[in-house]
Amino acid sequence: MQKTVIAIDLGGTKCAGALINSKGVILESLKYKLDSREGDDVANLINDLCLELSDKANDKALQIDGIGISIPGISYHGTGCVWAPNIPGWSEYPLQKFIKKKYPKKIPVLIDSDRACCILGESWLGIAKGCKHAIFLAVGTGIGAGILIDGRILRGANDIAGAIGWMALETEYIEEYKKYGCFEYHASGDGLTRIAKHWKNKAYTILEMKNLSTELIFKAYKQHDPLARLVLDQAIRCWGKASANLISLFNPEMIIFGGGVFGPGEILIDSIKLEASKWAQPISMKKVIMVKSSLGTNAPLIGAAKLIIEHYANV
Repeated sequence: MQKTVIAIDLGGTKCAGALINSKGVILESLKYKLDSREGDDVANLINDLCLELSDKANDKALQIDGIGISIPGISYHGTGCVWAPNIPGWSEYPLQKFIKKKYPKKIPVLIDSDRACCILGESWLGIAKGCKHAIFLAVGTGIGAGILIDGRILRGANDIAGAIGWMALETEYIEEYKKYGCFEYHASGDGLTRIAKHWKNKAYTILEMKNLSTELIFKAYKQHDPLARLVLDQAIRCWGKASANLISLFNPEMIIFGGGVFGPGEILIDSIKLEASKWAQPISMKKVIMVKSSLGTNAPLIGAAKLIIEHYANV
């Protein structure tokens, strides 16, 4: 029987929602900026999105069978609480309890990390369909990895597996790594702008530092801007080394690059693969495919819907 799911993708700066059926078809979608919201205000925004999507479902004579939520951080499955570093007040936030209390119907509410939802979406309907061993490397405001092993999401003892922003890629530790992690400090979306500003006197550049963005860095890179080249050459080394470590550790069939940076970062995947080949276990490296996400920004939404679809399949 066809199910209809409300899927929510909470990011660092926006909240997207969609009505998705059990075939993965997006029937309706909405998006709102977080602006300066924090704590309960963010949870209320999620609930408002759910109610608005529920109204749209009613207009189509559809019944909502569950709510799946992708969050940018850690989802603790035992408690329904979440940790999201970019949202003030969300260190042990009881999101599942909040939504269940606010939403008028008693339906399943399931939450997972955005990295887990991304690999779940890609393995269900995306480029990793049919794979049992695949990794989604999500590079946006932060960095995380959704890891699929034997067809199951790897979560770890405390639901923190895949927090590879803290992967150690440099030989010397600096205090800034404590907040961001080494990998994320240098090669996340925020990291690219941070490094560009830090290195602004190292090379000539057409970049303006005041309203700098990853999109502008990639645009300047295509124009052979020296500073943009320095910044992205370093990022390629970081993405390549991190990929090599994941390839050597997990022997995946596929590594999928997604998140806001890969978008424009698609042009760098061949360079990243070349860098990874210097460091990775050679047999695993020859076997792995390294590609861009086929679901793009919809990957976490599709994965969030799959949480509910899997729930009913296992009941």
